[in-house]
Amino acid sequence: MQADLKWLDDPQTFRVNQLPAHSDHQWYRDYAEADQKNSSFVQSLNGQWRFAFAKDPQARIKDFYQPDFDTADWDLIKVPSMIELNDYAQNQYTNIWYPWAGKIFRRPAYALSPDDQQEGSFSQGIDNTNGSYVKHFDLKPALRNQNVRVRFEGVERAMYVWINGHFIGYAEDSFTPSEFDLTPYLKDVNNVLAVRVYKHSTASYLEDQDMFRFSGIFRSVELLGQPKLHLEDLNLTPRVSDDFKDGIFNVDLKLQGNGGQVHIKAFDAQGNSIVDEVQPAAEHVAVHGVKVQNVHLWDNHHPYLYQLFIELHDQDGQLLEVVPYQFGFRKIEINADHVVLLNGQRLIINGVNRHEWNCKTGRCVTMQDMEQDMATFKENNINAVRTCHYPDQLPWYSMCDQNGIYMMAENNLETHATWQKMGQDEPSFNVPGSVPQWKDVVVDRARTNYETFKNHVSILFWSLGNESYAGDNLVFMQKFYKEHDDSRLVHYEGVVHTPDYRDKISDLESWMYLPPKDVEKYLQNNPDKPFIECEYVHDMGNSDGGMGSYIELIDKYPQYVGGFIWDFIDQALLVHDEISGQDVMRYGGDFDDRHSDNEFSGDGLMFADRTPKPAMQEVRYYYGLHK
Repeated sequence: MQADLKWLDDPQTFRVNQLPAHSDHQWYRDYAEADQKNSSFVQSLNGQWRFAFAKDPQARIKDFYQPDFDTADWDLIKVPSMIELNDYAQNQYTNIWYPWAGKIFRRPAYALSPDDQQEGSFSQGIDNTNGSYVKHFDLKPALRNQNVRVRFEGVERAMYVWINGHFIGYAEDSFTPSEFDLTPYLKDVNNVLAVRVYKHSTASYLEDQDMFRFSGIFRSVELLGQPKLHLEDLNLTPRVSDDFKDGIFNVDLKLQGNGGQVHIKAFDAQGNSIVDEVQPAAEHVAVHGVKVQNVHLWDNHHPYLYQLFIELHDQDGQLLEVVPYQFGFRKIEINADHVVLLNGQRLIINGVNRHEWNCKTGRCVTMQDMEQDMATFKENNINAVRTCHYPDQLPWYSMCDQNGIYMMAENNLETHATWQKMGQDEPSFNVPGSVPQWKDVVVDRARTNYETFKNHVSILFWSLGNESYAGDNLVFMQKFYKEHDDSRLVHYEGVVHTPDYRDKISDLESWMYLPPKDVEKYLQNNPDKPFIECEYVHDMGNSDGGMGSYIELIDKYPQYVGGFIWDFIDQALLVHDEISGQDVMRYGGDFDDRHSDNEFSGDGLMFADRTPKPAMQEVRYYYGLHK
C-alpha cells in the first residue's frame, strides 16, 4: 500500500494499518524492572529529529522517507514539541472559528450534500502547513528478534509513517495513542523512521477546541517490544455487592502468542492475597466472580487501590512478561430519585476543566506539571477533573486513581463552528450530526477513549465530547459506551440544543453557565435527570464572585451534582520581549494572529506559569464546604 494525500480530505479514512486500541498497561521483563518502572521492552525515540517545514502540501519534500535520502542539511527539532513554538508557523488562538475562517471557503465533506466530497479541501490547501520528521536509530539489543511496534502518544493532526522506505500507516485523532507494527521492516541497526505531519485534515473539523491551534509530534514516541507471549489487552471489571460489603473481581485478558501459562495474582494494600490463579495461555483468558470480602471502596477521601500482577511464562516456566496494574472497587449509579450515588452515598463534584498546558512548551506537559496540578487540586478542595476536550497524557489517569480525583473522561471531539455562528445556533453544515460519512470516525474516537482508559477506577463519566450539537452519530457514540460499559455514566451537554435527542443521549442534564436561578428552576420542576454544570463560573478577569449561589443549591437539591469550573489554567505563552528586555506572558492576539479570540485564552484559576489567581481563594473556600 502507498500513502495517499487524498486521505486528508476524506472523513471515512482516519486510520490505515493502525493497531487496534488497547488498555494502557505497561509490561516488564521481571519484577525488578516493574519496581523501578523501567521496562527494557521500551526504547524512547524522544530527542532531536531531523525536520523540514513546508507551507502547504505542494511544497512537501516528496521522497524524504527513502533510507538514502540525505537530511544532513535539515534543521533539528525536539520531539516532543509543537511546530509553531519552534518558529516555523503562525501561533494562533481561536475559540470557536476554524483557523481558516474568513480566508478560505471550506465546508465539511458531505455535510451540505451527499455528493459534496470537498475534494482537495486539505490535500491542496494553501494553509495546510506540514512538517517532515526523520529519526535514525539502532534497535537496542533487548528489542532485537522480537515483534516491535512504534507508539505515538500524541500527534496533531494527521500523520503518515514510514520505516526504512516502507509505508507503515496513517492516523488522525491527535490526543490518543497511535501504534503501528514495524516488525517486518526493522533492522538491528541503521533504521530510518519518517513521519509527515499535516496541520489540517477532516480531523480539523472534529478538533475545534477552545485553544491555540498547534501541530506536530507533541507527546512521546517509543518503540515497544513484546516477547513471544504477550498481554495485548487487559479488561478489569470489578463490581461491588448490593450491600457494599464485598467486591467481585473480574478480569479478561487478550493474549498474543501461544503456549505457556498465565499467573493472575491480586493483593490488597496490606499485601493480603485476594486472587491467585494459574491458567494455560490462550487467546482469551478470564477470571470471573472471585469474591473479595470486606472490600475497601475507592472514593475521593479513601482512594484505596488493589494491586494486580499478570505473569506470562513460557512452556518451560520461564517468566517472559509481568504486568502490574492498580485497580479499585466503586459503584456509581442514579437512584430512583434521580440522585447520583457513589458507593451508595450522594456524589458531589467540586470540579475543574483542565487543558494540558505549559507556558513554555504549549501542550507538551511534563510529569512535574502534572504533579504540581495534582497538589493544587488537593490544596484547594478540588475533587474532580474534566479532561477538556480530549484525552490527556497517560500518567494523568493513574494519578487521578491514586489521589482520588473523580474524572469525566472526554473524547477528542468539538465541532463548535459547524453549528454556531456569531452566537446563534445555525447547524446548516454541522458534523458529525447525522451525516453518515462522519459516523465511523466519531464512534472510533469513543472506542479508542474507552479501550485505552477503561481500567481506571477514577473515571466515573465518559463524555461524548464538547459543543458539537447533536444528531444520530452522537447517539451511536452513546450506544457504544452503553454496550461496552455498565459501570459508568455517559455525559454530553450539546443535547440541550436538540431536545429531540434528550432521551437518547446523556444520563445527566448538563448545561454550561446556566445561572443559579435557572438551575434551581430545573431542580424544582421534578427533574428526570440529575443536573451537572459541565462548565460554569468562567474564571476570566475578576471572576468566581458568584460561586456561592451555585454551592447553596447543593444543600437544597440532592439532584444537583455540582460542576466543573472553566477553567484551571490560562493558555498563555512566556516569551522574551525584545523591547522591554523582559520575559512576559502573551495571550491570543499577541502574536499578530488574525483572526483571534485574544485574551479569552486567559480564563484559568491559575496564570499560565501555575501561579494561583486570587479567585482560587474563592474556590478553596466554597469547595471546602462539601469536601
